[in-house]
Amino acid sequence: MKKQYLDQEEKAIMEAIERDEFVPVTGAQLKRVADAIAARKKDMTLTIRVNRKDIHRIKKMAQKRRIPYQSYISEVIHRIAQTA
Repeated sequence: MKKQYLDQEEKAIMEAIERDEFVPVTGAQLKRVADAIAARKKDMTLTIRVNRKDIHRIKKMAQKRRIPYQSYISEVIHRIAQTA
């Protein structure tokens, strides 16, 4: 039998399966995941002037969530845009 070699992504999936952490998605779930990924695609640059204290607070909030502050700001903007 021929030995198969896995790439990094395939190895990660296999390890998740072995730990019972991998959950395949199909149908409606897969569409929601694809839509979420597409919605977060960043294709514009925004330059604004903001208060230094506000940025400091935002950086702290992002740090608590363990994400980069610019990603956090982008997510907040996305949430606001979705409710408009």
